[in-house]
Amino acid sequence: MKLLLLLVCWCLLLVLCWPLALLALVLFPLVWLALLPFRLAAYAIEAVLALVKALLFLPARLLGHRA
Repeated sequence: MKLLLLLVCWCLLLVLCWPLALLALVLFPLVWLALLPFRLAAYAIEAVLALVKALLFLPARLLGHRA
């Protein structure tokens, strides 16, 4: 549904202002590539925080606490 809405909006932009629509079509992959390192850093931070959480809750799990 989200992809369909995006496609309809892009087609509307293509009809109203085709240079802007083509510029958006060309720049989208470049912006995605530029933001990729930030996404990878977010995954790494999420993994480290999950590890810290697991270490903090380890004593309770060893004593048999159920969430």
